Amino acid sequence: MIRERLMEAQKEAMRGREAKRLSTLRLVNAAIKDRDIATRSNEGGEGVSEADIMAILAKMIKQRQDSSKMFEEAGRIELAEAERAEIKVIKEFLPRPLSESDVEAAIAAAIKEVDARSIRDMGKIMGVLKGKYTGQMDFAKVGAAVKAALA
Repeated sequence: MIRERLMEAQKEAMRGREAKRLSTLRLVNAAIKDRDIATRSNEGGEGVSEADIMAILAKMIKQRQDSSKMFEEAGRIELAEAERAEIKVIKEFLPRPLSESDVEAAIAAAIKEVDARSIRDMGKIMGVLKGKYTGQMDFAKVGAAVKAALA
């Protein structure tokens, strides 16, 4: 499970005195813990699932990509590099990204699964893809591919 891998990596970073890595891992664990608390109070459940954790990690990567781009545009290269270093640490815990052909196959399978006939069914298709492939696809690019497949 991702949660155990994150905790073990945090312990290793502490032992190895890797301050930047440790800081990133603590941020990730804190975000997961925050979502756990919110889920327990709202739904009375056990906490977040693996899919939720992957969504949290994907969101954290997206935030850091945006920040890195803004820092570069502002000429703050050292801050942009720090954001990219955090992205690298977070990506270690996501499953490997799907290849282009795998993405196309997944889109075709999702279209078939929801029996999509028009662009109106795009939300259903994206829901299926996000449920199965969170952290493995860039959904901004996938949205365009789904539109093309439905056209």
